[in-house]
Amino acid sequence: MNDEARRQAINEHIQKDPFAAHLGARVEIPAPGRSRVFLTITDEMTNFHNTAHGGIIFSLSDIAFAAASNSHGQTAVALNVGINFLKAARSGDQLVAEATETCGGKRTALYDIAVRDAQTGELVATTQNLVYRKNEWFAPQEK
Repeated sequence: MNDEARRQAINEHIQKDPFAAHLGARVEIPAPGRSRVFLTITDEMTNFHNTAHGGIIFSLSDIAFAAASNSHGQTAVALNVGINFLKAARSGDQLVAEATETCGGKRTALYDIAVRDAQTGELVATTQNLVYRKNEWFAPQEK
């Protein structure tokens, strides 16, 4: 499998996330170890304060984490996630979560995710996440 076909297979695998699809999230993988996820907040995603529910913001960050950590074609699962909520989002706001691998090893890797208001660039939340890489590949390794 050539490099382009492998990247396409990885992208197709990640795009099959039913929860991301259910939320209406759009996932991009600009490079291995990175992802960008867009989500527009709807009325159904708000809480009794009429702000985006924290679980939605966490989910957006988690989708970005999953996409970035699996973007090498190796099955990766979360070990730990820490989140900081910094600014409220409201219905109609478009958010973008950008995940970056900051330290990668054979079995574990660390990711930083920034969730921002896509229009203003204001930081809504940050997370730092640790992943475990299983000895399992859903896209064959390059030889």
